[in-house]
Amino acid sequence: MRSSLQPGGGSIVADRPPSLQAPAIRLRDAAVDFERRAVWQHADLEVALGEFVVVLGPNGAGKTTMLRVLLGLQRLSEGSVEVLGGRPRRGRRSVGYVPQRRTLDPDLGVRARDLVGLGVDGDRWGVPLAGSARRRRRGLVDAALEAVGATAYADRPIGRLSGGEQQRLLLAQALVTQPRILLLDEPLASLDIRSQGVISALVASVARERGITVVLVAHDINPLAPFVDRVVYLARGGMVSGPADEVISTETLTALYDYPVEVLRDSRGRIVVVGLDDCDSHHH
Repeated sequence: MRSSLQPGGGSIVADRPPSLQAPAIRLRDAAVDFERRAVWQHADLEVALGEFVVVLGPNGAGKTTMLRVLLGLQRLSEGSVEVLGGRPRRGRRSVGYVPQRRTLDPDLGVRARDLVGLGVDGDRWGVPLAGSARRRRRGLVDAALEAVGATAYADRPIGRLSGGEQQRLLLAQALVTQPRILLLDEPLASLDIRSQGVISALVASVARERGITVVLVAHDINPLAPFVDRVVYLARGGMVSGPADEVISTETLTALYDYPVEVLRDSRGRIVVVGLDDCDSHHH
């Protein structure tokens, strides 16, 4: 594939072989404004079925806003968006979502499997399922727990589990409805380096086995680099997308920021993005 920086549009678009299938996600000349401030604009993006895309950028660049648009929680101020061929809407079971993780109370006694089960019937406000519906629910929960390797602690209180174990359960909760798209908002935040690598590999493995399209918001590309198909980088109201090595480069990010930026790689290949005056570093 070859890529090029598109003048004016601020996007790198990789050439792809023609496909008879519509993309899982499509943004066309899309923009979002908050209080007359453009968060991002002129965004053109297509995410293919089964693709693993990581969304990067500094705080306030609109990464979470992009997920909210895809979930039907945020309207565009301009342009159009399609998710699985239609308009995004709230509560769509074919779209799984893991929000930014919050610290759980260590005394929280809810069982791990019950947390996952909320992905099936959490909208019923505690009304129990009966008969075959209950058996189906248990089957879905057991399958989701097994998919993320959490069966061993399925009956333990979630407050007593590690951060990595809790993140597996949140992923299982998003998978329990058997979605076609998985949207993850900083699932690696607050995890140690080893857990970041484990969760990254887990998401990639489950997505590949089930043919799920993944859009994952992150601050650091390094744990995800071995698994990602493409990177979307948001900054200064613009968007660049393409292969990671082409997007996270000195030339591309300097053009996107309209400011001198340098991309460094250490002896292990880990990426660090810094401003030449050392004022900005958010991939380390």
